[in-house]
Amino acid sequence: MSGGTPATEALARAGVSFSLHPYDHDPASTAYGEEAATSLGVDPLRIFKTLVVDVSQARPELAVAVLPVATQLDLKRFAAELGAKKAVLADKAQVARSTGYVIGGVSPVAQKVQLPTLIDETALLWETVFVSAGKRGLQVELSPAELAEVTSASFADIAR
Repeated sequence: MSGGTPATEALARAGVSFSLHPYDHDPASTAYGEEAATSLGVDPLRIFKTLVVDVSQARPELAVAVLPVATQLDLKRFAAELGAKKAVLADKAQVARSTGYVIGGVSPVAQKVQLPTLIDETALLWETVFVSAGKRGLQVELSPAELAEVTSASFADIAR
């Protein structure tokens, strides 16, 4: 099963069991995760957003946070989990360059550059979670364990 994005192709190659959930994306919307939750009728604690974070104080050093769209990233806890002094959200140009995806369609799977990745531990409360499939208007549903495996991620308490 392939939806034609780098993320879905990588999941298929890895033999990960997943299902695709397309929805009509409103080009005027910038609340991408909330839009997906509402459009798909899925609990916003079960749809996970992908944020790229700069954890360096000198030159950019990026990492990925995956957390429920109904929450906010705790930057201090995220930095501490990675052994960094501080963390700030990466700028949009850095995100696009590093991931190969557009803002609002950033998948944690099959990014151009493999970055350290942390998934909020609440993902483990669900049998399956939803993340971007690599484009606006398309979510992929898969088990948290397989998401962690395919992204080489760890689980941590990073949301508030």
